Amino acid sequence: MEHSTDLTAFFEPRNLAIIGSFREGLFGGYLAVQSLKRSGYEGEIYPINPMYKEVLGLKVYPSMDSVPGEVDLALVMINGRSVPTVISECAAKSVRGIIVVSDGFAERDEAGARLQNEIVEIARSHGIRLLGPNTAGVVNMANGLNLCPYNGGGYPLKKGSAGICAQTGMVNPQAFSYRGASIGVSKICDFGNRCDVDECDMLEYLENDPETRVVSMYLESIRDGRRFLETAARVGGRKPILVLKSGRTREGARASASHTGSIAMDDDIFDAVCAQTGILRLEDYGDIFEMPKIFAAGRPALGNRLGIVTFTGCIAVLAIDEGARYGLRPAGISEETRHFLDGIFPGLGKMPVDIGPAMAAVKDAFDRYPGILQTVAEDDQVDCLFSVVWANPDAHIIGSYLDAYRKMQHFSKKAVATWVYGPDPGVASDTAARIEEMGFPTFSSPETAIKALGLAVRYGTRETPPIPKIRKTWQQA
Repeated sequence: MEHSTDLTAFFEPRNLAIIGSFREGLFGGYLAVQSLKRSGYEGEIYPINPMYKEVLGLKVYPSMDSVPGEVDLALVMINGRSVPTVISECAAKSVRGIIVVSDGFAERDEAGARLQNEIVEIARSHGIRLLGPNTAGVVNMANGLNLCPYNGGGYPLKKGSAGICAQTGMVNPQAFSYRGASIGVSKICDFGNRCDVDECDMLEYLENDPETRVVSMYLESIRDGRRFLETAARVGGRKPILVLKSGRTREGARASASHTGSIAMDDDIFDAVCAQTGILRLEDYGDIFEMPKIFAAGRPALGNRLGIVTFTGCIAVLAIDEGARYGLRPAGISEETRHFLDGIFPGLGKMPVDIGPAMAAVKDAFDRYPGILQTVAEDDQVDCLFSVVWANPDAHIIGSYLDAYRKMQHFSKKAVATWVYGPDPGVASDTAARIEEMGFPTFSSPETAIKALGLAVRYGTRETPPIPKIRKTWQQA
């Protein structure tokens, strides 16, 4: 049977079945049902297990064939050896997609690899797509689909425009908190062992997803090199693709094989792929969640001239040093801007704009802050802006910051990255979250903020060459 490339069954199911145990605990069907209810999923949910009658107010059915309605998607959490039988039962019910959470497949041993091949063959013979096995599932913020089967992951996530995809459940809501001053997501997908649905499938799905503005991925290998190269080049022309790839060392590649049963791609080859497709390669685990923010905000970096408004010269110097790594250079400043700033405090009108001394010396300085930030942001010699906010617990001071960003919503069309610091971590965190609610990303450190602006500049100035010829050694890596 022809293999469908449509992934709507995984992210847009009208109804779904959950097959597994429904006892309360740290993992299982009970938590998956609870997560769906808390997230606001409105489709039909069919729990299936002959040992239960009811779970969280829902009738539990003894088998797939006893379900009265159609089933688009099945979530399977049973012993791996029983999965082939369940897939056949799902096929009889015309299920279009199956998420296999169960482990014990290719990531374990040769017998597990044979079992994995068996479920793929059964699924493909019936035109069913498989996600996993050994996966933590998916999230779609557009319809409240949070299928997290783990304790702690069943909360309403922060909605946004970043699609997060990975060969690990470490990006799913039981492992990373999508709350507060955090990345807002559109879709999340853990490929697991990637026996069927893979990174290319997700890129093609997210390419046309109106909810997704940027794609951030963690990969340990590439399954189909030629397809990935062509897909990434095409999709990357429409939406930024950020990738953290592990397995850089021989030891890391060996660990990858035991994690998801994958074979890592040569790291030099992957660097070449990034260079020739415009993929932005990430360096650290935290980058998966922080770097997409600058793209999700929808304000491009117009060039590499970096404007800085800071409370401390130390951070300005660090920002300039870090920016040099990404081709950023300190912006100039117009005579009009210089005159305005020097009128507030002598010597303020230069880049970087260090407002610390002015805030201490000028009586109404914090009332002037919104005008300072706006003037620098609007300067024609500034392409992108790094803003440093001192979160003093004083409510009036915090209010001046929020007023400044509120006004910037209406005039700022340039990328703005903000770092918030202060003596009270609660105040700093709350201030950062409130700034992000207005559409301006905040970052965990000055270096991270500058890195994000640097990647935004790289994407904005990229030139993607024609699809190159690739070596057979990684076409099916």
